[in-house]
Amino acid sequence: MAELVAVIASTHHPFYYRASTSAGEDRPDFADEWVRKVEAFRETLTKARPDVLVMVGSDHFHQLWLDNMPQFLIGKAPFYDANWYNEEREFGLPRMQMRGQEDLSAYLLREGLDAGFDLAFSNELRIDHSITCPIITLRPQNDLPIVPVYTNIFAPPLPRPKRFVQLGRTIRELVESWPGNQRVAVIGTGHLSLELGGPRQFGPHGPDPEFDAKAVEWISSGDIEGCLAEVTLDSLHAPGNATHGFMDFMLMMGVAGEGRKADYVDTYDLFHTMEAYFTWYPNGAGQ
Repeated sequence: MAELVAVIASTHHPFYYRASTSAGEDRPDFADEWVRKVEAFRETLTKARPDVLVMVGSDHFHQLWLDNMPQFLIGKAPFYDANWYNEEREFGLPRMQMRGQEDLSAYLLREGLDAGFDLAFSNELRIDHSITCPIITLRPQNDLPIVPVYTNIFAPPLPRPKRFVQLGRTIRELVESWPGNQRVAVIGTGHLSLELGGPRQFGPHGPDPEFDAKAVEWISSGDIEGCLAEVTLDSLHAPGNATHGFMDFMLMMGVAGEGRKADYVDTYDLFHTMEAYFTWYPNGAGQ
């Protein structure tokens, strides 16, 4: 059977690539500390020695639109192209291609359907920065095959937070029952409080520091039930108009498990958002 060697949750700031590769007057004053934090975070994946990455993210209306919006989708292609033109233009992201792990994709799809999730799939999925940014930060050599899992955090009606947690638990069960002998890491990216295009977008920190502090505590302590007791689709509007991306963090809490404290936690306040990085080792670090 496959072994789940790491569970990793992080934000996916699209400007990291540009900030980390800039020089001279173009390099922002926060870049050096940001790079230091990301490189330390990267080591938590390297130590786990994964063979395959299951990548949880959300399409930003690039390929999935209101004419056909799946709630949960699995990519099952041999290769995935990235990024999209507007991401290259606005964020300076490079064009990329990732190799797919088709047999694991097919297994998650078949077994996920049988477990009660009506999963969509795509053999022609092109991915965006919700998946490529954690590749850039955690595995910049881009040498491991991936299984993309997309969630709907943008277009109502959305799945409720509990459903994200349930899917996380199911992903873990299926990864651990996959009849391959590979070492698998599950990596998911979401948001803490976030405002896009609204009056709180460009503050000195995220739009709701109180929510951010509670969110980091929920995630780092594995307090799924406490989180579910407070977080609803309606409540997520208050911390910022894009905070529903926090449900992808809740999905990763489901993968990690109730009461499972993170083995690695770090945060970084940027000019409009708090970056956050979490790692769990189900069987101990470096095993």
